[in-house]
Amino acid sequence: MKAVFISFNQAYFEFIKDILDKLHLKGFTYWEEVRGEGSRTGEPHMGTHAWPTLNGALLVMVSETKVSPLLDALHALDKRAEQQGLRAFVWNIEQTI
Repeated sequence: MKAVFISFNQAYFEFIKDILDKLHLKGFTYWEEVRGEGSRTGEPHMGTHAWPTLNGALLVMVSETKVSPLLDALHALDKRAEQQGLRAFVWNIEQTI
């Protein structure tokens, strides 16, 4: 089992939800308002007058076989408008209850 943490411009939520639906990934946790600044490119998303956009974040648990298809779909979405900001990180899940 893997955990995939996705940080993205809020405008991407419906697109990401569609990707999850197409991959039959049902369970996730969603944070609607997340502030941040990318380490490579793009503008800060701080919810302020100067930087009004905000990010969202999503954490989804996936089987190892779904990681690559999920990352591939997210990468394709990010390539459409890289300045919007979308990053995904994969963590190992050691144990669940």
